[in-house]
Amino acid sequence: MATSDPVGAKSAGELNIVHVTLIASAAAMGGFLFGYDSSVINGAVDAIQAHFQVTTAMTGFTVAAALLGSALGAGVAGTLADRLGRIRSMQIAGVLFAISAVGSALPFSIFDLAAWRVVGGVAIGMASVIAPTYIAEVSPPAYRGRLASLQQLAIVLGIALSQLVNYLVAAAADGSALNPLGPLQAWQWMLGVEMLPALLYITLTLTIPESPRYLVRVGRDDKARRVLSEVEGGDVERRIAEIHEALGSEVRPKLSDLKGGRFGLLPIVWIGMALSAFQQLVGINIVFYYSSSLWQSVGVDEGNSLLLSLFTSIVNIIGTFIAIGLVDRIGRKPLLLIGSAGMAVSLALTGWAFSHATVVGDSASLAFGWGAVALTSASAFVMFFALSWGVVTWVLLGEMFPLRIRAAAMAVATATQWITNWLVTVSFPSLRDWNLGGTYMLYAGFAVLSFLFVWKFISETNGKTLESMGQQQTAVE
Repeated sequence: MATSDPVGAKSAGELNIVHVTLIASAAAMGGFLFGYDSSVINGAVDAIQAHFQVTTAMTGFTVAAALLGSALGAGVAGTLADRLGRIRSMQIAGVLFAISAVGSALPFSIFDLAAWRVVGGVAIGMASVIAPTYIAEVSPPAYRGRLASLQQLAIVLGIALSQLVNYLVAAAADGSALNPLGPLQAWQWMLGVEMLPALLYITLTLTIPESPRYLVRVGRDDKARRVLSEVEGGDVERRIAEIHEALGSEVRPKLSDLKGGRFGLLPIVWIGMALSAFQQLVGINIVFYYSSSLWQSVGVDEGNSLLLSLFTSIVNIIGTFIAIGLVDRIGRKPLLLIGSAGMAVSLALTGWAFSHATVVGDSASLAFGWGAVALTSASAFVMFFALSWGVVTWVLLGEMFPLRIRAAAMAVATATQWITNWLVTVSFPSLRDWNLGGTYMLYAGFAVLSFLFVWKFISETNGKTLESMGQQQTAVE
């Protein structure tokens, strides 16, 4: 069994952790935009439907359109990251975020709004692959879990800020996203504000070093030594040798490198894909894409529904801080098991509460008691997700794959996540109209399955070097 690397532990004590944290934080700005772009649509859903006078199904497709782009972006990110480098790929994603923000704020029809959402989705998919990969590659083993957690922290901060912006913009427009605010309607400002953090992201990528593992891959060992001295310290020559050994004869990993085993792909790739799928099948992004619309559907007015969405985002942040404090202490697998169990119970309780909604015509309402139960259990669901699957999935995806296939495997696993996210998101409006309580019970069932999956298939990675994990996985395969 692999153990913590003593050289890595010693290096971690010598490094300038503040400097490394700043580098990882700059890269995690991609995660911030990921969260912001994913959830900013929440406050605009009903306004978009009313403005363009489209059906619920068409609105759901527009909301989910970004996820199709995300799958595409995740699919190409690994190749771009290995051809152009991690930093240049981040910059391309930043430009796409900025273009999408402007286009989404000024659409001529629901169809070009969906197209601009796809462009933003490509940027999200790229950021979702590159940021955790980069952070894992510049982080010393003793701090890697916490530094990798910055990606999820940035995501939840992006989600929270988007909800705050939505609330403030709606308040400035007399409480409705449909009302005019200067030359545009409020919902257009909600989508356009993203231009500002996109420009900040591009600026930050100009200040951080390239990944040492990418530098070794392209033959720039001297530059890799300087970066490793900066971020890890310790026996730099040994690190360079380990990276060379892990890379083997590969120059650029390809999707074909993932083939093997009885089912067409290497077992570790299937595990990564399943991990990504379960993160979405529990329905977490329904909370962030549709929570405002969801609360309005059971009788909460628009202003209060936006406040509830902001409250949920704050719960998400608190849970993420808990995960950051625990991920390197109790390990990845125990956190996932705790999260799955907690999500299963809270989702079932949420579904039970929503099953008591009173429907009259097109209007629905929850009695105060059931509304309190729904809010409490939905918040507990977000909390359990944030302190477990929200953080740990990204940490594991950044470190579980052998180095020779890491970028390609990360791309496939993350594309799986976005495709699953799309399926859940595009199906939710119809499922909600069919049976809201039953829909949450379905998500609770997936939470139970996720517990069983982690128990049987996930191995602990806490404290191991990326290279030693690669050697272990190769031995297993």
